[in-house]
Amino acid sequence: MCGIAGFCDFNKKSNRQTLIDMTDVLHHRGPDDSGYSFYKNDYAYIGLGHRRLSILDLSKHGHQPMVFENLEIVYNGEVYNFKEIREELLKLSYTFESDSDTEVILKAYHKWGIKAVDKFNGMFAITIYDKVSQKMIFIRDRAGVKPFYYYSHDGLFMFSSELKSFHKNQAFKKEIDLNGLGLFLQLGYIPQPHSIFEDTYKLKAGYYLEVDLKTQKIDEIKYWDVIDFYNMPKLDISESEAILETEKILKSAFEYRMVSDVPVGVFLSGGYDSSVVTALLQSERTQKLKTFTIGFYEEKYNEAHHAKKVADHLDTEHTEYYCTQKEAVEIFPDICEIYDEPFGDMSAIPTTLVSKIARESVTVSLSADGADEIFGGYGKYVSTIENHSKIMSKFKILGSKNIDRVAQFIQHSGIKKDDFLDSKVARLIYEDSIELQKMVPQFTTPVLKEKLIKNYKYKRVKTSFDDIDNLNSSLDSFDKMFAVDYKTYMVDDVLHKVDRATMSVGLEGREPFLDQRIVEFVSRLPSDMKIKNGDKKWLLKEITHKYLPKDIMDRPKMGFAIPVDKWLKNELKDYVEEYVSDKYDTVLDGKELEKIKKLFFLGRVNYNVIWNVLIFQMWYKRWVQ
Repeated sequence: MCGIAGFCDFNKKSNRQTLIDMTDVLHHRGPDDSGYSFYKNDYAYIGLGHRRLSILDLSKHGHQPMVFENLEIVYNGEVYNFKEIREELLKLSYTFESDSDTEVILKAYHKWGIKAVDKFNGMFAITIYDKVSQKMIFIRDRAGVKPFYYYSHDGLFMFSSELKSFHKNQAFKKEIDLNGLGLFLQLGYIPQPHSIFEDTYKLKAGYYLEVDLKTQKIDEIKYWDVIDFYNMPKLDISESEAILETEKILKSAFEYRMVSDVPVGVFLSGGYDSSVVTALLQSERTQKLKTFTIGFYEEKYNEAHHAKKVADHLDTEHTEYYCTQKEAVEIFPDICEIYDEPFGDMSAIPTTLVSKIARESVTVSLSADGADEIFGGYGKYVSTIENHSKIMSKFKILGSKNIDRVAQFIQHSGIKKDDFLDSKVARLIYEDSIELQKMVPQFTTPVLKEKLIKNYKYKRVKTSFDDIDNLNSSLDSFDKMFAVDYKTYMVDDVLHKVDRATMSVGLEGREPFLDQRIVEFVSRLPSDMKIKNGDKKWLLKEITHKYLPKDIMDRPKMGFAIPVDKWLKNELKDYVEEYVSDKYDTVLDGKELEKIKKLFFLGRVNYNVIWNVLIFQMWYKRWVQ
């Protein structure tokens, strides 16, 4: 739902037209309505802009910005339990003019202040301007489903759902943050709170900002953290009790995500996550759910036939669309427009395509993101433990999980730490392991980044990967990996991908697994209920099998992938030749680009490296040059 943008300009140079331009560039996020408030006071010029995708209360009563007494709000998202909060406020003598959740949020804040956020179950990026205290409050949801960027430099504070708004303010300085670029080349995404530009940040999930207009002071404050729940004592309950309670929470969470005044559908891949969402929802209703699947003619990448079996068994109204290679390649040039920050997840292409298909029938679509991080679905969780034990045994320290022992080995070997981290040995030891989730390069090494990026010296940058240090040492490796992925890969890769893809076509994406009650409960279960004897997502599978036969569900996990290596050497080769070259000598060194391109076509450089470089170069041409 929607896009928001605005500013606090202490230099008093931004104007109403600036606000309109910043807001209307988000038209794709909210094609149904727009609203703008512009104020001049003694401290700053204030702008609040909103683009609306009408989901709840389709009437003009849901228009934003919305005002109540001294408070004014612009907001992107959904608070699914707004009706319960509304009932509570009615008992406290509040009255309501609309049936929207926006009015409930505004009056809840009026009553309880920032503590109101503790009542909200949903996805949200909220901006509230308090005209009495002369403060602005910016709140991002617990999981980080809804995006929130802000820019703060030289007397100008701006905020938006997407970076493209900032380009509409002439005071915005488009200076590349080399650390942000380094993180992108390493990970394929830029983890919170960093961004690709200097002085530009992502508000971290579970945090809020308070900007004091009188003093220009900015405070960032945490109100929720998944780490806190992993650190709680494990629940002493049986497996059967855990299954029943988890199923109960899932049903409630999934039903909340069906609250809408417009048609709702479900992205169905045929895997456990989307299948259990579909199964639980269909079991509670007679009307057929609308489900959507995208298929590929290349069998290696195709899941459509699996999804069709699930849809047939559950009797949903199923839409299956097979994407040709030509269609997928044609959307490639649009990626740097949709993702206005460099983003290397290749599944952005099929996600965008399935969003387009779904938008023809529905305005809201549910997906199943977050289940892998919560229930232990990635293969790396098991392989990490197995590989780590094998490698550690070669160092004759089998049985010791103390990473300091390996650090001592590095020190006594006389090898420089950065050189060691760049070596094949280090990657064998540390690849995907708990501690080195925050240290080891994934796509590019420190040495390669220093060669590629001009005037760049590799250094470790603090990100949410470092939150592993806040986890109790008594937690096992699985729980540590789950928690760190929830705060890094999930929010800044998976959720970023889905938000931009769905919003690019005016489709609201909802994430039913990211109801906070699910992770707050499941994080306190022993990890062997999530990965049991190597069986990933055991708990979720046990629930799914109540509704779907095992013979339909039991198959290897597939990612939402595309044949990028082949494309880069064939259909996309002209793009590689053009952009990965000294013709585009940008902040990346042209001579080094020519070298890695040659090595790539010789089969000596991984396609992920070339893909990320290509994405950055195309992004740079679109948004910086």
